[in-house]
Amino acid sequence: MKLILAIVNRDDAHTVSRELTRAGFHSTQLSSTGGFLRAGNTTILAGVEDADVQKAIDVIKEHSRSRTAIVPACGEFAFGGDITAITSAVPTEVVVGGATIFVMDVDRFERA
Repeated sequence: MKLILAIVNRDDAHTVSRELTRAGFHSTQLSSTGGFLRAGNTTILAGVEDADVQKAIDVIKEHSRSRTAIVPACGEFAFGGDITAITSAVPTEVVVGGATIFVMDVDRFERA
């Protein structure tokens, strides 16, 4: 048995969870925040038999899409020996979304 821990964009979480259920997997969702953007994510936990790991990963990948976001990137500029600094926010385009997936061995699994 394996534990799949998938971190997906909150916009994709409902679809990923629904499609995992349709494929016969049980999962739990946890709200999470992370990355340098501090954006909302969902962490999905699923206990999966060894033989079904790739099937579950394929479902997660299929329904976790990447997207482009514009975020401010801050920089500080100092002029000569002057201690005055100017902070500037320059918009930067970054790719967000998709899924980060971890697969871990499970020594024991019980459903009560």
